[in-house]
Amino acid sequence: EGFALEHIDTGEAMLRVRHGGDGPPLALLHGHPRTHATWHMVAARLAGDFTVVCPDLRGYGESQKVEPYSKRAMAGDIVGLMRELGHERFFLVGHDRGAYVATRLALEHPDLVERLVILEAMPGLERLERTDWRFAASWWHWWFFGQTDKPAERVINADPDAWYRAKPDLMGDEAYADLQRALHDPEVVHAMLE
Repeated sequence: EGFALEHIDTGEAMLRVRHGGDGPPLALLHGHPRTHATWHMVAARLAGDFTVVCPDLRGYGESQKVEPYSKRAMAGDIVGLMRELGHERFFLVGHDRGAYVATRLALEHPDLVERLVILEAMPGLERLERTDWRFAASWWHWWFFGQTDKPAERVINADPDAWYRAKPDLMGDEAYADLQRALHDPEVVHAMLE
């Protein structure tokens, strides 16, 4: 309630974004395989103190599927989005994949970021240096996604519900429905893996 849902051209990609609230601007960037709807409970609580901006990252949800899918390109999308919304400087929160996009944005555009919050992410090199059999067993999909000669897309698209195991009771009905639409779209699966 009180949030607008629209598609905004960032100059490089069209992003679906939900935004609302009052106060200094705050961008919330979701992780893999989520959409902006993952923030529904957090955004509502922050809207009294911030103008909250929750986009679907490039390739995710209903945002445009356009190469490249690099963190740099996605960071550029967020810069363009925030400018289109009239925000020259903003607070930035990233979770999982969104944390890597937020980190790239802060490194390349430190003058735009008021404060940065990173959730559930560490530098890729550090994570790889800490890799042991426990991590490899738990995060085997990282290695699977990177194998371009393996049929990751075909495996995921055969049964996205089994692959991602999202639960509506943990997400809320609307956020779950939004995620289900995305995960059952082969174009979204392709873009996420890219």
